[in-house]
Amino acid sequence: MPKASEIKKNMAVDYDGKTYIVRDIERSVPQGRAGGSIYRMRMYDVVSGRKLDESFKDSDMIGLADLIRRSAAFSYTDGDEYVFMDDEDYTPYSLNKASIEDQILFINEDTVGIQVVLVDDSPVAIELPTNVELEVIETDPSIKGASATSRNKPAKLSTGAVVQVPEHISTGDRIKVNVEERKFAGRADK
Repeated sequence: MPKASEIKKNMAVDYDGKTYIVRDIERSVPQGRAGGSIYRMRMYDVVSGRKLDESFKDSDMIGLADLIRRSAAFSYTDGDEYVFMDDEDYTPYSLNKASIEDQILFINEDTVGIQVVLVDDSPVAIELPTNVELEVIETDPSIKGASATSRNKPAKLSTGAVVQVPEHISTGDRIKVNVEERKFAGRADK
């Protein structure tokens, strides 16, 4: 059973007899108080989708939930449902747009390494790889002689996401994007 300080985003925890996915964590250190940090976690019930904000001391013990992760690929959208296909047995998993809102901007047909998270054989969330490769569809023209360490400019990607990229990146380039930080992580291998 890990301490609150060891819990990371997108981990599944058991709290008050329910299973929650941790979506956001804020750490604060109260002034003038003996003791450690306070971790404020925004969690979502995997069954009902209900939001819960809860604070824990860094030494509080939190139980991890039993989840099954299945490797899957994005297949298609059906209204507000995003359908992922299991890589092994081709089982379709449907997830509502609202439950994967943060990750939608980094998913396309080419995205590899997607994991569908299951609780009691029902899909509740997805986990993306650390970096995804996406195409730049719109950005200011690249500047001749611009170095890789120069200023940044906004670039719109094929999924609609906008990230800051170095000036030498141009429209049509494929880049790697760090999903968690939502930042440029380098040029994609050709």
